[in-house]
Amino acid sequence: MRLLEHQAKKLLEPFGLPFTHGVVIREAGAVVSAIASLTPSSAWVLKAQVPFGGRGKAGAIRFVTSEDEAVIQARELFALRIRDTAVHAVSIEPRMAFSREFYVGVAWDTAARLPVAILSLAGGVDVEASSEHQVVRRTFDPGHGLSPYEGREMAEMLHLTGKTLTALGTMLHRLAAAFVEVDALTLEINPLIETDNGALLGLDAHLEIEDDALARQQDRLGALGELVASPTGREPTPLELEAQRIDAMDHRGVAGRVVEFDGDLALLIGGGGASLTVFDAVRRHGGRPANYCEVGGNPTEEKVAALTALLLSKPGVVHLAVIMNVVNNTRADVMARGVVDGVRQAGREPAETITVFRIPGSWEPEASAIMAEAGVHALGRDVSLDEAARLAVERSGTHVA
Repeated sequence: MRLLEHQAKKLLEPFGLPFTHGVVIREAGAVVSAIASLTPSSAWVLKAQVPFGGRGKAGAIRFVTSEDEAVIQARELFALRIRDTAVHAVSIEPRMAFSREFYVGVAWDTAARLPVAILSLAGGVDVEASSEHQVVRRTFDPGHGLSPYEGREMAEMLHLTGKTLTALGTMLHRLAAAFVEVDALTLEINPLIETDNGALLGLDAHLEIEDDALARQQDRLGALGELVASPTGREPTPLELEAQRIDAMDHRGVAGRVVEFDGDLALLIGGGGASLTVFDAVRRHGGRPANYCEVGGNPTEEKVAALTALLLSKPGVVHLAVIMNVVNNTRADVMARGVVDGVRQAGREPAETITVFRIPGSWEPEASAIMAEAGVHALGRDVSLDEAARLAVERSGTHVA
């Protein structure tokens, strides 16, 4: 779940992280009243609210010095499509003067299997081009967090001193605490500016929260207004939104992380990274996937059935392939019953719709019996993921040269 900038700021402020304050508008006609409600200023910043970074380079951030200019720029922003995403909200803030800017962030170090705090002397759009001597990184135990002292050590490694060093140490400590507390995957403040009086202030915030932890964060997220998950970097399609709703209908398991494509073969796939493997294999064998998805963690029959019916509701989709790696935390029989029920809910016959069913592992014999009763021969672990994908394409007749 990627939050919009104004939502991320609102969620993070209770952790003692200071940000600039603005007004969010939904139409260009609200610009003048929004400016009137802000702290008096001679210059303002208009920022399109979209769930990804790189807005400056995409022309989605505008600087203005008059109300008339602000109205014109707001109209242009609302007319933009950025990464195929329409702009539905724009924030307006007074433009801030500052002496220098930094980048601070926390992400997951997959090699160390720990969160890593990052501090860079190059903030703003230049952070990606910053040289190694301008950046310092430090992993930390999420159970203990990053202490202010450790944050000060990071600042000292970049030869920062005095009030700046102390303030950055506190900022990194609070950032790390927020990262752990909100179940974040990525948390960035960029740029973090230092004002002329030495105060630190975040101009922008990027926050992505782990989807599996959303149920734990409902109290915080509920205060942020409408939330739209967008793992694709574009507006979710109606099918993707309905899949999200299905996944949220019960906390047990994952059955609804869907990305829609233009193909005609529906895929119900998953199992320890196997979903990507299967998706790529289907394409390699000439298939045209109608979707990518992830299923696992023992979802309920109802969730599996609802997702199955949804995938088969896509116009042009005739067949379904169900392929998972060997599972030990997902009951194959539950998946089988859910798939059969979902196919029938879609008004189809399982024997005519399911090209491949391969879920070896827990309760596999029971799953095979369920599929056999529905007229589908279940494949075992002796059939590789690649071979299962090939059979799915061959049996669906969707092969393209």
